[in-house]
Amino acid sequence: MLQIDLWKRVLIWLVCAAGLMLALPNGFYTRVEQANDAAADIIAKGETPERLETVGQWPSFLPSGLVNLGLDLRGGAHLLAEVQVEDVYEARMDALWPEVRDALRPERSTVGTFRRQPGPADEIRLKLSKPDGMSRALEVVRGLANPITTLTGVGANDIEVSAQGDILVVRLSEAEKVASDDRTVRQALEIVRRRIDEVGTREPTIQRQGADRILIQVPGIGSASELKAIIGTTAQLTFNPVVGRGSDPDAAPGIGNKVIPSLDEEGAYYTIEAAAVVTGEDLVDAQPSFDQNGRPAVTFRFNTSGARRFGDYTAENIGSPFAIVLDDEVVSAPVIQSHIPGGSGIITGNFTIEESTNLAVLLRAGALPAGLEFLEERTIGPELGQDSIDAGKVATAVAFIAVLVFMGLSYGLFGLFANVALILNIALIFGMLSLIGGTLTLPGIAGIVLTVGMAVDANVLIFERIREELKSGRGPAKAIDEGYSKALSAILDANITTFITAVILFAMGSGPVRGFAITLGLGIMTSVFTAIFVTRLMIIMWFERRRPKTIEV
Repeated sequence: MLQIDLWKRVLIWLVCAAGLMLALPNGFYTRVEQANDAAADIIAKGETPERLETVGQWPSFLPSGLVNLGLDLRGGAHLLAEVQVEDVYEARMDALWPEVRDALRPERSTVGTFRRQPGPADEIRLKLSKPDGMSRALEVVRGLANPITTLTGVGANDIEVSAQGDILVVRLSEAEKVASDDRTVRQALEIVRRRIDEVGTREPTIQRQGADRILIQVPGIGSASELKAIIGTTAQLTFNPVVGRGSDPDAAPGIGNKVIPSLDEEGAYYTIEAAAVVTGEDLVDAQPSFDQNGRPAVTFRFNTSGARRFGDYTAENIGSPFAIVLDDEVVSAPVIQSHIPGGSGIITGNFTIEESTNLAVLLRAGALPAGLEFLEERTIGPELGQDSIDAGKVATAVAFIAVLVFMGLSYGLFGLFANVALILNIALIFGMLSLIGGTLTLPGIAGIVLTVGMAVDANVLIFERIREELKSGRGPAKAIDEGYSKALSAILDANITTFITAVILFAMGSGPVRGFAITLGLGIMTSVFTAIFVTRLMIIMWFERRRPKTIEV
């Protein structure tokens, strides 16, 4: 009856040992935090940070993950960034230029030849060789306009087309600029959030301030420069036709073209068409990999529309070079050898494994639609103040000790087994938080205290059931076995419903609510494990050694 297979016993103790090993670095918090600060100083100086063990005293062969403390407990880095919304205007005009060109080509007999002229970033200026055909050119280009949907319905068009002598001018309308600014800031906000918190465990504060500013506060980061390094990389990927290659960075590119350097070849410069065939916005996946020569690379895959454009272009331009451009640098410019259907490919270059991994993460997160200018950067202290933090620690310690005393006095030896399991339960929670890089906030501590109560509740259900079985005349072995078996359904029902609540809180909430949900959800899993497996194993091992004729619970 009271039997647990050897492999199950080994597995239970291995899980407990792994949890203790993962939680152990948090006991050396001062030393490890100093190591993190030292690493942050190295990053701030522009040097390559070494691993934690090289700047701290924690052994390198042991796990070194830490539970991040939230802004309310530890503080972190603070940035106020201004989104350069005007950057998007030029990109919009560059993307619109091929459409304007293709629309006017069939009208050459009326409008004559046309050439793009230099002008403001938010305009396309075309000089017509036959000014008499200006009215027809205006009609054709105005047909490219799209209405803007606003809160009050369909408003103005996105572009305005006018004539200035023999110059046709296409510019973004004021309504489109307002809508574009709002979209740009919203997109930048979401991309910054994804870059900082791809797994959802850091619990940063990222919110919009005013029309074009973003407030970013991230707990557990030692310096603002480290935070800027995470979010400041643009990672703008485009695929552009190559016009020519040379060594002069000041060469005249021609209207609609630009000269950019090669990433790998020093002194080499490419003239490419400014309008990209496909951009990183069409990417649906990017993963680090290796090329056919075993060198680090990044594989990518486009969405349906991007794959179609990519495939059509490669089919029509076999034998022509095609530039893969990352942040205005040519990563590579291979010659198109054949039609590339399917919308997948590989980016090769002189990458290290770490660089290819970071590039894949940035590409998956998406490109910032516009540059960020950091107006304010500083390291912030705990929001709640040291007094509140100390009070929270005292409250947690008092509650924990009170529960231990209650279980010991109420259930004797079995209560001591439950107390050992309870301590292991807390260690497992911190071990799991360290493993996933979770952030502990003051509401998170409240979640741990609630978990302690729920873990005790599970043991109370089991021990009370054992008491009932003993009162009904069952023997010790049978009473223990029946107590665990009959209490199992009640324990699972209570914890599963609470776990569902924790999942909903995490998915729907933010900030302190998510901090509470994380520790509550992890605590439910660990408390069920310790109540059902750990205490049972300890009781069985004690029973096998002592073989008591009677027991008291």
